[in-house]
Amino acid sequence: MWGRLSAVAGLVLAGVLALPGTAMAKPKDLDVPVGTWLAARTHPAVQLTSVSYTADVAVPTPVANLEAIKGLTQQGVAAVQSGKISADENSIYRWVVQQMAKDPGRYFSPSAPERVVEATAGGLCTGWWVTPDGYMVTAAHCVGQEEDELAQTFATQALEKINEKDATDLVAELGDIASDTEILRTAAKIFQVWNADNLKIRNVKSSLSLLQSLPGGGVDKTAKAVPIELVAKGTVYPGKDVAILKANGQNNLPTVPLGQDSDVRVGDTLYISGFPGTVTQTSIFNIESKLDPAFTEGPYNASRQTPEGVPYIQTQAPSYPGNSGGPVFSKDGNVIGILVGGLIQQDGGSTEGESFVLPVSIVREKLNEKNIKPAESATTKNYNEALDLFFANHYSDALPKFREVQALQPNHPYVAKYITDSQQAITAGKDESSSPILPWILWGGGGLIALFVVGTLVAVFRGKRRSAAPAHSFPPVPYGSQPGHLPSGQGRYGSQPAHLPPGQYGQPAAQHGQHAQPYGVPQQHAPHQHHQQRPPYPLPAAPEDTRAVRPQPPYGTPPQHKPGPGANTRIAGLEAELEELRRNMRQRPAE
Repeated sequence: MWGRLSAVAGLVLAGVLALPGTAMAKPKDLDVPVGTWLAARTHPAVQLTSVSYTADVAVPTPVANLEAIKGLTQQGVAAVQSGKISADENSIYRWVVQQMAKDPGRYFSPSAPERVVEATAGGLCTGWWVTPDGYMVTAAHCVGQEEDELAQTFATQALEKINEKDATDLVAELGDIASDTEILRTAAKIFQVWNADNLKIRNVKSSLSLLQSLPGGGVDKTAKAVPIELVAKGTVYPGKDVAILKANGQNNLPTVPLGQDSDVRVGDTLYISGFPGTVTQTSIFNIESKLDPAFTEGPYNASRQTPEGVPYIQTQAPSYPGNSGGPVFSKDGNVIGILVGGLIQQDGGSTEGESFVLPVSIVREKLNEKNIKPAESATTKNYNEALDLFFANHYSDALPKFREVQALQPNHPYVAKYITDSQQAITAGKDESSSPILPWILWGGGGLIALFVVGTLVAVFRGKRRSAAPAHSFPPVPYGSQPGHLPSGQGRYGSQPAHLPPGQYGQPAAQHGQHAQPYGVPQQHAPHQHHQQRPPYPLPAAPEDTRAVRPQPPYGTPPQHKPGPGANTRIAGLEAELEELRRNMRQRPAE
């Protein structure tokens, strides 16, 4: 008997654990690709960051070193006589300019007057939220440049007009020739290098900001700059290239969870999210497109270490300038590192198999220095639960959770579109949300288990005491069933009762979307009460032969039948059996 009781309890418990939303769904459970699942969950927390500089840039006037140029000219004459270069003027001057470009400082000296330009420069990178109140992680080289690097940036961005003028003046001084494009291009390179080596930067000011989308959920997004402050900064690549930023006045921001270095190993697939400059720096795409992160994947190729002992992960996942600072994920959706750099090809892409990732342990180390505790936001918790329901085609269950996300974070860039998609799927008849009846029954508690056990025991003893049941005995009534017929629909977990609006017929709304917390022990939540809301979809029509009936309690009273002959005798016999069972259970020693 006790074996039967254990089996019954196990079946009921298994039914409860199988309810949608009691644990975090995985892609294989939802029948969606890992990349699709990861991108949907992580994109809201990945942000486009911007660093900008303003300064006064002073560049001296270049004066030709005539002695050095005279010697170079003599070398050119010798090259013509030996047949190494052609004797026409363009070929001679092309050769002379090419030699100057190899060492500009040998052929030009700084002189007055000094040319001053009010310059601006900047760059775009990737960052990601780790706390609901605005702490963000990015790469150290994304938040500030050393003076030498900044000088090079100004030489190529802020001094473009000066470089062009100096190149034109050089060609004019060489002689009255029909200069070609190659000579001008080479002359420009001369002064890009020379001006960078000789410029002076004064009154430097820098600022950090995020380029976020305004409300609109992917439909009418426009960009706005949100100021952000530098909290901590490591040593740039190949050091501990990580920085912590803080945006003030924020709450309920989307976040991504941190994993451990041990979560991945060589051969695992890694996933990179970020904003490649190939997109953000082009005029081909509109601002809506530029504010959506790009997602790439590739294998974990090798574990590396610098001479200073800094660990790095080598991956074949593609990356580009602008991806720097972006999060790198395991297949479970946890951050296992931060993208820092790679070997760059001429087209701007990383060399295949040579993107480098700083492990998440270094990120945790920098956060701990400032006593910053990564945490999941309520926005992210509800959003992830809603996504799992959405991917399981439980659109009417996902819809209220998406609306909760929208209330928590009105600036959420994606939730409005999911709300629209859910509504359209419901209208199109694609909704497979489970009926509230079955989850309510399974969560009925000890009373339901007791009734089920008693019914099972009665059936067992009846089989022992009687060879056959009376032809007019009461038919079994499923718990929670109602008089009349209800159409059934095929849900995710098999055949389910027809969809009923939550709260009707005395039944609470089903519980959906409960997930294990990534930062601690999973919390249990009471079923959501949706009985005050109108159903977001029409109820199924009842069959023509179904009559309107009065709603009854979930444990509906069985239909009444007129007792047949011998009914009182059977009832008395059943009572005697139950009394005997109670006596036996009291006498049995506890196990």
